[in-house]
Amino acid sequence: MEEDRLGRRIRAFRKLKGYTQEQLAKDIGISVSVLGEVERGSRKPKGDLIKRIADQFSISVEELQ
Repeated sequence: MEEDRLGRRIRAFRKLKGYTQEQLAKDIGISVSVLGEVERGSRKPKGDLIKRIADQFSISVEELQ
């Protein structure tokens, strides 16, 4: 499933960059529960959310996906 892979990559980059779920969720303007669902692959993030996450990590959307 594509959502699972994207969620795992978001989690890996989040940990690599030293963010907690709470910090990242606050910085990109979503709830911790939404971020958790995205990381677990149970929610598919829309393009604008993927872009905000990539921007927060200072990487391209392509690198994140």
